[in-house]
Amino acid sequence: MLRFDVITLFPEMFSAITASGITRRAMDRKLWQLACWNPREWASDVHRTVDDRPYGGGPGMVMMAEPLACAINAAKATFAEKVGSPGALPSGRAGGTAKVIYLSPQGAPINQRRVVELAADSGAVLLCGRYEGVDERLICRYVDEELSLGDFVLSGGEIAAMALMDACVRLLPGALNDEASAVEDSFSAGLLDWPHYTRPEQYEGCGVPEVLLSGNHEKIRRWRLKQALGRTWQRRPDLLQGRVLSREEAILLSEFQQGS
Repeated sequence: MLRFDVITLFPEMFSAITASGITRRAMDRKLWQLACWNPREWASDVHRTVDDRPYGGGPGMVMMAEPLACAINAAKATFAEKVGSPGALPSGRAGGTAKVIYLSPQGAPINQRRVVELAADSGAVLLCGRYEGVDERLICRYVDEELSLGDFVLSGGEIAAMALMDACVRLLPGALNDEASAVEDSFSAGLLDWPHYTRPEQYEGCGVPEVLLSGNHEKIRRWRLKQALGRTWQRRPDLLQGRVLSREEAILLSEFQQGS
């Protein structure tokens, strides 16, 4: 079972993924677990303070190292107990110590390759920062990896953590009603997805491409691959850099570029 332990000041936010949709159904099917740890539980004063003014001055507040360290230690101990127990993991899945991932705009961008790796592992401890950030000494001593949702700043790491968990959970066997959906998603083959159509056959004067109505599965497969290659070339050419195209892919991409 995949397990995520989240260090957060706002555990109530995570009802967004535990109360509805694919992630809730996957949790009901016992495919993954989630535990939230609030560092305020380890604050040393009556006000449960977890932040303080930054040394050197400047606006905002910085999350203090000690409450976060205590929360991380508690989460890692529970992770080791739950994930390391006999029968807790499917055959071939690693167990034991959890990696600590800090959701930060300074981290490496989250991509499908990293999501696949995390989904195949036993899980992680996700650290959600707030305010101006986290004391650097905590990051140096406790964080194994920093990941980013993109080149923009959020109010905290919770939304990025939920996005990462959602991406991982939907890859778990049994999470989707049709497991082929995960295989055909954008980025799963290193390409953007092809266009999709459903009923009605005519919508505001626009029809469905004839090939999709043909019933010829080979033609449909080639059309979808051509569209995926073409969209990637148009919208995310960086994904094609360094990619060695097969002969079929090269022909289909050339046809797309020539408008045929």
